Amino acid sequence: MAQVKRKKKKKNGCLWTIFWILFVLILAEITAGAVLYREKIMEEVETRLAPDVPYQEVRIKEAQIKEKYYYGQLEKEEKTVYKEILQGVQDLSAEIYIHSSDARRTNEIFQSVLRDSPDVFWCDGTAKTTHYEGSKEEYTVLEPAYSCTKEEKKERQAKIEEEADKCLAGISAYAADYDKILYVFEYIVNTVEYDAAAEDNQNIYSVFAHKRSVCAGYSKAAQYLLERLGVFCTYVTGVVRSGENHAWNLVICEGDYYYVDTTWGDPVFLSSAEAIANDYISYDYLCCSDQELLKTHKPDADLKLPECTDMDYNYYVVNGLYHEEYDSELVLEEMNDTIAAKENPSVFKFADDESYEEAHSDIFGKLIDKAAQKLAKQYDLGQVKYTYMDDPELNKIVIYWQYE
Repeated sequence: MAQVKRKKKKKNGCLWTIFWILFVLILAEITAGAVLYREKIMEEVETRLAPDVPYQEVRIKEAQIKEKYYYGQLEKEEKTVYKEILQGVQDLSAEIYIHSSDARRTNEIFQSVLRDSPDVFWCDGTAKTTHYEGSKEEYTVLEPAYSCTKEEKKERQAKIEEEADKCLAGISAYAADYDKILYVFEYIVNTVEYDAAAEDNQNIYSVFAHKRSVCAGYSKAAQYLLERLGVFCTYVTGVVRSGENHAWNLVICEGDYYYVDTTWGDPVFLSSAEAIANDYISYDYLCCSDQELLKTHKPDADLKLPECTDMDYNYYVVNGLYHEEYDSELVLEEMNDTIAAKENPSVFKFADDESYEEAHSDIFGKLIDKAAQKLAKQYDLGQVKYTYMDDPELNKIVIYWQYE
């Protein structure tokens, strides 16, 4: 009997072990389920407390901006940021929510948007940029500064388009690239006064409404007009020889890149009072190469710019005023032809320092006196007068003849 009882007791111990194992497993399952349920509840609470980021809704079509210079340099994700910024600025949004985790880079793309968009005259580029770490993702909020309200923007836009239409009526849409660039260059130089105190001088409204601006207005106006004429043109920033900030343009003329600086075509930048009195326009920066530009201009280091090596459509080359080497007889002939036609000025642009120095020595040593004798004889002058500009930095000599 004692032996049977012991066997029965052992069997009961096995049952209790199995029971505890099952209990532990069930408890573990219940606990795991509770944890998952709690996590699900917390996720729902967080979603309600932190809703989805209200990113800028983009209505801009790729076809509208695909040819823009700085847009084309961006990676795929950055192009999304560019579009969100551009759309927000066009809508005058106070806060633009952007798919970006880098506030610094967002602001750089913002500047690219404005370089590509001369028509965005209501935004000068200043903004507050803040990066946020949301519960779901990181994002950036851009808060641009605007110079006018939506209603004022509409009125100013109408004025800009009215003046631009008047300008463009003077040039055929079928004209060659060079002719369009020359036309816009001369239009801006002849109609706009350089004025550091001009209103809205960082945008095109200053040019079309006030006819007074600075380099930013000059360059953005050239970009705006040339884009309307179907000529590639973009906005370039940097410094000039004095160390001052400056802006100019990069264009494509008949398939090649060139630089254009309308601001430095304005007589206000010339040192000769006589040149200003004669409304002299400087064409040194009408379709010039890197070699010419970099003598006086230095683009910002962060800009990716193409090489500009061609000179075929440089103003002086097109007009036969560019000399690869010095020819004394040819230079005297050109001065005499100018005098015979009673025109001004005689302009000589040389390809390098050596040719310029040779020309300088010969022209001011004897040739200018020979030309002056022809001037006196042809117009029966008792006293001969002329003025000149001598620019060794640009290898250029300009002579004005007085016919009375």
